[in-house]
Amino acid sequence: MALEFTQATAPTPGGVNEDAVAVGPDFAIVLDGATATGAPTGCIHDVAWYVRNLTGRLYTKLLASDADLREIVRSAVAELVSEHTATCDMTNPDSPSSTVAMARFRNGLLEVLSLADSPIVVERSDGRIDVVVDDRTSHLPSYSRDAVRALRNTDEGFWVASTRPEAADRAVVASVPIDEVRRVAVLSDGASRLPERYGWAWSRFLSALAEHGPAHIISETRSAEQTTADGAFRGKPHDDATAVLCTVLPPGTPSEQAAAG
Repeated sequence: MALEFTQATAPTPGGVNEDAVAVGPDFAIVLDGATATGAPTGCIHDVAWYVRNLTGRLYTKLLASDADLREIVRSAVAELVSEHTATCDMTNPDSPSSTVAMARFRNGLLEVLSLADSPIVVERSDGRIDVVVDDRTSHLPSYSRDAVRALRNTDEGFWVASTRPEAADRAVVASVPIDEVRRVAVLSDGASRLPERYGWAWSRFLSALAEHGPAHIISETRSAEQTTADGAFRGKPHDDATAVLCTVLPPGTPSEQAAAG
């Protein structure tokens, strides 16, 4: 089996990118900072620091271990908590946090994990499309800052990677035999807006992603955002956007032969 990865990431226009992306030989990781800008976090580190450091730990563990994806997230969060617990308030619900989206091809399976609202989109060889996403943030009773603060990392609200390793156990996971997979997109929610906000079918989205690449999808998203009236959607008018496309190369294709060599 040979895999081909392409990726792109871009910050909110004029902002700092709090997304992170990492690709290994048989996996892809996308993280998206999930703590509101300006929130009193009780931490000397910013959200980008948390996202980068958690990404690095996940990358190292995915290279070295066949452990369950939830266990990998749990142990990575626990390690990061131990690194800054002496200087930062681990009881603050606004402590820096992140979504997690991962896809791994190993042992005959595609395994995916979504924690919070970053989706993984799987196109099967027969054309079916599966969207795996932890969508609890879409069903909160209130989206005021105080309400979100109270609901973060609770079973009544939603879970993210932050200071509680057990959040990993609430992630949404799925697996598909590799021989049934054509391609996989791992996305932050800023890169999934075309289907989720702007009416694109997932099939159109994946076709554009495969034909033109992740940077094109982000550009199309920015164009759509620019023409959207203020207040048309809940949440930020722009967002950091990250997309990874993984294509399973059919045996015997020139790209597959080159990857195998």
